[in-house]
Amino acid sequence: KAAEKEKKKFAGTEVMGKKLGVIGLGAIGVKVANTAVSLGMEVYGYDPYVSVNAAWNLSRSVKHVTNVEEIYADCDYITIHVPLLDSTKGMINKEAISKMKDGVVLLNFARDLLANEADVLEALKSGKVARYVSDFPNPTTAGQPGCIVIPHLGASTEESEDNCAKMAVEELMDYLENGNIRNSVNYPACDMGVCSQAGRIAIFHKNIANMLNQFTAVIGEKNINISDMTNKSRGEVAYTMLDIENAATQDLVESLQKIDGVFRVRVVK
Repeated sequence: KAAEKEKKKFAGTEVMGKKLGVIGLGAIGVKVANTAVSLGMEVYGYDPYVSVNAAWNLSRSVKHVTNVEEIYADCDYITIHVPLLDSTKGMINKEAISKMKDGVVLLNFARDLLANEADVLEALKSGKVARYVSDFPNPTTAGQPGCIVIPHLGASTEESEDNCAKMAVEELMDYLENGNIRNSVNYPACDMGVCSQAGRIAIFHKNIANMLNQFTAVIGEKNINISDMTNKSRGEVAYTMLDIENAATQDLVESLQKIDGVFRVRVVK
């Protein structure tokens, strides 16, 4: 009876029919978006760098937007799933919040520094933000009105510990056997599958102009044809993989290594 009497303290609103904005459509963001669709929410997704794999897994019901301000303006709930980079640090700040709907609920289970929490607290006091939910407890938000702060529990199961170990082994094997990079801290994601050609070369280098032209010129001078290639960058560094129709020779590797801006050349196959 006591529990029933106190239930009015937990009254809220239903999520069905509400608009959810998902910023960052990586592995977690896609799952959140798809689950929200199943719960009857109208879901908007924003990610200028969405991967092909994520796009394939994303529900057709998720509305892909090209400007994050659309999410700020339209969504009742906003959840963040992006890495902490110089470009994303403090992205939820006074300016961003001013563009949001009154009474918006912010969910941050990615990194606490993605939000300027002083600005969030100010918005909570004014009523602009209804709730701020995070699993990064700290002295700024813990115990503050409107903040729902919980422990960082995402990996606190026996199964997740095993799955993390398996994932690390699988990603390392894929890198060693195929040169593919997944979930790197400092290098971009890069996937060319399994090499079906005679050789594959992986090059770690600076993210500066004219690098690809120099790579292809050196390989062309050796009279070797390139059948496929990819190049990805993150900040000041970049990663290039090239599938070639002849096995890579030591002479080719040394010539590529001499190019200014190259950190390392690795023969994958």
